[in-house]
Amino acid sequence: MAIIKPFRALRPNPERAERVSCAPYDVVYESEVRQIIEANPLSFLRVTRPEAEFPENESPPTRQIFERAKENLEKFIKDEIFASEAEPSFYIYRLESETHAQTGVVACCSLDEYELGTIKRHEKTRPDKVEDRTAHMLFVKAQTGLIFLAFRNTEPIRLLIYEATQTKPIYDFYCANNVKQTVWRVANTEDLAAAFAEVPTIYIADGHHRMESANLARKKLIEQNAAQHSGAEDYNFVVAGIFPSEDLHILAYNRAVKDLNNLSAEEFYERASKNFIVTETSKKVPAERGEFCVYLNGKWSKLKFAAKSAEESNVIENLDVSILQNYILQPILDVDDPRTNERIVFVGGARGTAELEKMVDEGAAKIAFSLFPTTMEDLFAVSDMNEIMPPKSTWFEPKLRDGLLVHLI
Repeated sequence: MAIIKPFRALRPNPERAERVSCAPYDVVYESEVRQIIEANPLSFLRVTRPEAEFPENESPPTRQIFERAKENLEKFIKDEIFASEAEPSFYIYRLESETHAQTGVVACCSLDEYELGTIKRHEKTRPDKVEDRTAHMLFVKAQTGLIFLAFRNTEPIRLLIYEATQTKPIYDFYCANNVKQTVWRVANTEDLAAAFAEVPTIYIADGHHRMESANLARKKLIEQNAAQHSGAEDYNFVVAGIFPSEDLHILAYNRAVKDLNNLSAEEFYERASKNFIVTETSKKVPAERGEFCVYLNGKWSKLKFAAKSAEESNVIENLDVSILQNYILQPILDVDDPRTNERIVFVGGARGTAELEKMVDEGAAKIAFSLFPTTMEDLFAVSDMNEIMPPKSTWFEPKLRDGLLVHLI
């Protein structure tokens, strides 16, 4: 049973929505944030990434940074750029590019269900990132971005989403990367809530750190509110975009390594050939599972996994990200733990192979790997086993925008 709850969204007025909305806080570099804020003072990055408003040569304390985030949000509200919805509502959210569209429901989900495992995860979280976003939530008293959830669609939900999209949207605009953002408000919330009650499981697609941060923030707020805590408070729920898995598009999460572990290119390929068939190629993107395109010394090569695969039932070991780690990164390049090793760089698929070439050509990395994407079936299988994928196994695109539907806690 999936519990979804309507909420009174804090949202920008329609005339300002395009300028306010921004990419998730963790997918833009600080230099990019500074440029965006300078060009557009209404960007919601001023709330999610307020450190970019301080001079580059300063390192203000965390409290000062998050106080700035709170001040910026309060000013947005005071200036009537944002206002709270009059009644609790659900929202239908569609993201549409030239080649892809996905339409889901924005609602609040129960953090109890997350703790009980009804909302399933597939990644570990880093404590430092969780603490950072927890502090941000507690200072701002808001969940400022959508967690990205997936579910196996049902006919009743499909019909209700379709019916909602036949009405006039509250937002309809293109964002900077030419993805159309359309949002409809659903005032009649009973039917959708009842339909989702028939969904047995929801899966975290993207946003593990936000989810864990919301849960930690809840625990801290319960301690502060021990005498009056009832379980119905807004901090017991977390805002999310919940999308049918059939709509979702996963890109590869590519890798680059800063050095060759004191090997020459010839030595690297010689060692790789023990488990892979190595060929030169003009292709930069693998055509199937078990293939890896490698950029080294200005040239692309293809590695085709030829070693005996793990048992078919071992979904995790058969992931391409696991094969790369277990047969290349760890034994050859000495990248022991990709979560902590500072020599590895993860490059989201949306940045393309051009970013890999740039990193190597400009000396930021010595070697780069273009991977075949993980699938939704892989994600569901690992999550259903209550197991964890290797870090940075999936890159979902397009990204949900921050700043359109904020949940005050």
